[in-house]
Order: sequence, then C-alpha cells, then structure tokens
Amino acid sequence: MPTAPAADSDSALDVVGIGNAIVDVFSRIDDSFLSDHGLVKGSMNLIDPDRAEWLYGEMGAAVEVSGGSAANTVAGIAALGGRAAFVGKVADDQLGNVYAHDIRSIGVEFTTPFSDGAEPTARSYILVTPDGERTMNTYLGACQTLSPGDVDEDQIRRAAITYLEGYLWDPPGAKEAFSKAIDIAHQAKRKIALTLSDLFCVDRYRDEFLHLLDNHVDILFANEDELKSLYGMDDTEAAIERLRTHAGIAAITRGEQGSTIVSDGTRCDVAAVPAVVEDTTGAGDLYAAGFLFGLSRGLPVRRCGEIASACAGEIISHVGARPESDLKKVVGDIVD
Repeated sequence: MPTAPAADSDSALDVVGIGNAIVDVFSRIDDSFLSDHGLVKGSMNLIDPDRAEWLYGEMGAAVEVSGGSAANTVAGIAALGGRAAFVGKVADDQLGNVYAHDIRSIGVEFTTPFSDGAEPTARSYILVTPDGERTMNTYLGACQTLSPGDVDEDQIRRAAITYLEGYLWDPPGAKEAFSKAIDIAHQAKRKIALTLSDLFCVDRYRDEFLHLLDNHVDILFANEDELKSLYGMDDTEAAIERLRTHAGIAAITRGEQGSTIVSDGTRCDVAAVPAVVEDTTGAGDLYAAGFLFGLSRGLPVRRCGEIASACAGEIISHVGARPESDLKKVVGDIVD
C-alpha cells in the first residue's frame, strides 16, 4: 500500500482534525443553473460517479482546492500560526496527489496512507450563486474508507485537541476510527471536539451524538438548526438552555446574529463581524478554526468566539473555504 511521507513525531500539535478528505471544486453559477439541473439552492447532495461526471461537464470554469470540513478547519488553524494535522483518506490518483500536496503546502501535517481500493478521491462540486449561497454536490469515494488503522496514536497524543467531523459519522470503519481516537485522546488527558456538520447528520444520528456529548465530547460546534434538531426543539433559546446543562464548552453559530457560547453552564453572546457575503462555504469551518486556536492558547471563551467570528467574517467575503487575507493580521488585535 502506498504511504505518505513520515512526519516529525517530536512536534506538539494544537489540533488534529479527522474528517472527509474532499477536493472542493468551486464554480460561480446563476439561479437558473440550479433549476435547470434539478438542484435545490443551499442543499448538500450526495451523488454517484456518473452524476459527478455529468455535473462536472455541465459546470463552467472552476477552482480546485483540498477541502472537507475538518480539513478546512485545520487549514485555518495553520493560517493563524497554529500547528495542525489532518487525518483523511484519498486515493493514489491525480486528485489524491493534488490533495496531499495542497494541504501539506499550507503547513498541515498529513500522513494518512493512500487508499488501496478502487474508489477514486472524493470531490465536491460547490455551486455559488450571486447571493453567496452554496449548493454542494458531493461524491464521497475514497474518503469513506477511513479505518482505525489510519489513526496514528502518537499524532493524537501530540495534539491538545482532536476535532471530529460529524459528516464522517456514517461508515462503520470511520466510526471505529473516531472511537479509537477518542480513547487515545482521553487516556492522554487531551480534549475531544465535535462538529455536528449538517442537519441531515443530526437527523440520522441524534441518539449517537447525544451519547457522545454525554460521555466523550468536551467541545461542541453546531448551528441553530443542528442544535434544535439535536434536542428535538423548535426554539433556539430553549435549545441553548438545554445545552447549558449538557455540555462543557459549546459554540453555536447564528448567522448575522453572531454566535452563542456556553461554557460550564455560563452563556455569552458574540457579535458577528460585518462582511459583504460572497460565499458562505467554510464559514462554520473557519469559525471552529478560530475558536480552537484560541482555546489551544488558553484564551477565555469570549475571546475565542471573537477570534472565530473574525475568521468567519473573512471567509464569507470571498469565494472558497480558504482565507485570502492574512488571518494573523485579521485577528491580531483580538489575540493580543
């Protein structure tokens, strides 16, 4: 089986993320493209290889970049000056090698062995309409073959926080990999963070996510809809009150209203950073990056939320889930 180059095992990490390794393919389209191709604006659709090939042929000019929710988060941490690693599965094909080169080039430690199966590297076609909304069409491919053997015990022990992507809580092998990472992290007295990722993930795995929150998760990320679904409630404020008795640290993103942070039962609200919205892709991922970066440096949770909001504000101001501005400068006054 081909393997990625070994990393320096003596280096401490702020965060190691575990998630789907997906090549993001961004294309600007108009609303008529969605209706003509039977797509619902703002949705996330899982597609098969034939649909993926057909849709790619229908799209216009595109930009390709290594992505996936947890990968975007660790990329943001690296951009902030943190030390980050990523665990995710790609195939030994053209896109897989592009993915590995791209994520390493931004300073993220990436040593997961290539898949030896027939499934090609995953890709997500992200269609961005003029209002900045994104419609995602994702072929998961090789990223779903992650297994416990891909989790490096030394890497987990070196990381202050292990960050788990809810999107990957589906394949049995990946779920076992999460469980292995959780056990290693807690044995080493490290923290576990979980993002609920998407409403459909919560609807499918509500009971399992609640079990994780009760027994294994130290830090939770969710948006309002995901939180309400988690508790089966229609009211955001009621769900936040429930969360106050249920979580150590939780950050709930609320769009233009900013975010609500719960820490050991105490609540604080953080304003959003004003921005002209060009593309919402990666807003939650970069929010998590800023928050985890602050936590890894021992900053108060309100300060972590302010860093997170600044990172999210930067990412929605342009197309794509990677920062175009120097994030160190964007958050400099907050961190100092």
